[in-house]
Amino acid sequence: MRKAAVWLLLSLSLLSAPSFAQTKTLVPLGGNAFITRPAPAGEELVDDTGLHNWSSDKAVASVYFFTHRVGKVELSLVGALHGATRSTVEVSIGGQRRLAALSGTATSSFHVGSFAIARPGYVKVDLRGVSTDGGYYGDISGLEVSGSAASAGLVFADDPANFYWSRRGPSGHLGFAVPENTEYFYNEVTVPKGHDPIGSYFMANGFSQGYFGIQVNSASERRVLFSVWDSPAGKTTLLKKGPDVIAQDFGGEGTGGQSFLRYDWKPGHTYRFITRARPDGQGNTLFSAWFGTPCVLGRGDCRWKFIASWKYEGVSTYQKGVYSFIESFNPDYGYLDRLALYGNQWAVSADGLWTEVKSARFTVDATAQNRQRLDITGGAVAPAFYLRNTGFFSSAAAPGSVFARSASWFKPRVNLAALPESAP
Repeated sequence: MRKAAVWLLLSLSLLSAPSFAQTKTLVPLGGNAFITRPAPAGEELVDDTGLHNWSSDKAVASVYFFTHRVGKVELSLVGALHGATRSTVEVSIGGQRRLAALSGTATSSFHVGSFAIARPGYVKVDLRGVSTDGGYYGDISGLEVSGSAASAGLVFADDPANFYWSRRGPSGHLGFAVPENTEYFYNEVTVPKGHDPIGSYFMANGFSQGYFGIQVNSASERRVLFSVWDSPAGKTTLLKKGPDVIAQDFGGEGTGGQSFLRYDWKPGHTYRFITRARPDGQGNTLFSAWFGTPCVLGRGDCRWKFIASWKYEGVSTYQKGVYSFIESFNPDYGYLDRLALYGNQWAVSADGLWTEVKSARFTVDATAQNRQRLDITGGAVAPAFYLRNTGFFSSAAAPGSVFARSASWFKPRVNLAALPESAP
């Protein structure tokens, strides 16, 4: 009995030892990493299998995961060396830096060290090449995480089939309840400076059949985009478009008609949006859109630019499913912070009655619903709503929340009947 008791105590001590508690979680780089500092002429990339073409010591790759606890994390890199037999990699969290030695050509786990996590939320792990005896620092497929800060579990993108969407980041929506027979919907959007990276779409006026807003397509091109899905009854057709507007079909995420104006909109300025849904009396709906340039207290040109009118066949309707959204559509820039203010929403009925819309319901897309990314939120500040996404911030509003904003300072000064190139 004495030997059995000793053996039982020894077994219990082993079960409670720190080594037993160090369950390792593998965070794949494929859905959770980005090149956050590209080399001047670097070829570094992240695809679904991880980090590759890592040849410059100027490049930084960053891996993100969410932890629920403070404490310590123990990290290891999982990968292999191709084109080299030894390399040294710097791994850092904030100001904490450790060096990891990689060797051999087989896929292995390379220990990095321990780091202190001071607060719950997203953790950013930076990787930088220091030295190599070949052309590359390594192909890294994953990050092993253990320790007390990881003991309550981690949140990260773990669905390889959707790594593309995870790297794009989550989208959020503001749903507006408008009165029956709403023909026009008016909205204003302001994107603060520093929150408009490449790959951003700030959608102002959405409806069940389409959407209208502003994009950042590249470092040199921005657009005003108005698209209408194809009707179940047939193809959506263009009726009219404004000057310099390009109209074409679109595919990919559904099909329909797309119209856009290349326009160098600026952060920090407020832009105005009007959409119109008008039954044509023949069983179809005509959808039209206008874009308003900045107009502040009588200053600015205050012009309206007509974008396009599209015929949606087989459905006769006014505005339904009215909403706004924020989106990152380029996965390489899905780590950068985006923010937009949506204000002064008004619905105008078919008989000309203006109604201010002061509440919105917050919803999120599948990337957030499936907890692949948590960095999506919204709310209300003074007379505007806001949406914020990507950026790996750690606080978020609950999906399904209803936000209320204060009344606007003024009703929009717009003569709907005098809008340029009015819909037929």
